[in-house]
Amino acid sequence: MSDTESFIEEVTEEVRRDRLFAMFRKYGWIAILLVALIVGGAAYTEWQKASHSSAAKAFGDALLTALDKDSPEARRSALTDAATVASGNADQLAIQKLLLASDPADDKPATLAALEAVANDASVQQTYRDLAVLRRVILAGSDMDIAARRAALDPLAIPGRPFRTLALEQLAYLAVEAGDTATAITQLRALSTDQEAPTGLRQRAGQMIEALGGKTAEG
Repeated sequence: MSDTESFIEEVTEEVRRDRLFAMFRKYGWIAILLVALIVGGAAYTEWQKASHSSAAKAFGDALLTALDKDSPEARRSALTDAATVASGNADQLAIQKLLLASDPADDKPATLAALEAVANDASVQQTYRDLAVLRRVILAGSDMDIAARRAALDPLAIPGRPFRTLALEQLAYLAVEAGDTATAITQLRALSTDQEAPTGLRQRAGQMIEALGGKTAEG
């Protein structure tokens, strides 16, 4: 390579370097900002996780303390106070209300009201809402019209719902209550062989069929 070509190459490289430094001076703040945002975002995410974990632990501790109380009155009072620890979290409040409804003999109207509040709260996960509906129907019993209980349970019995088999069991009991033994036996027989149903539920279904004078699927 001649001296001239070498000189030209050195000049060209220097021009490229000057352009690179000029671009960095002009746009380098964007790269720095992006790095700051990435680092800051990661730090904020970790802070959120730690904050949520701490809040969940505090709420869980409050519930456990409440459930350790010796009397229904003390438990209800402590569970009511636990709502302040939930910090407005809809699912935590749903759990608190469901536990608040664990002593129905103490105050049945208040228990039914707590369950209805959870069932009608669209911000709560469907699982908790379904559980509240199921619990409310069972607790209300004959105080609630059969047609109203059936209307509440029917949506829960749709395939894919978390408490489908429990809802089907209650619908069978409603058929018994209405005097429709044949329908009840048919529903219970289907439940007794439903692999999605817990073992205890299938056993209860078989026992109920026998008590109604019917035959199980095996019979």
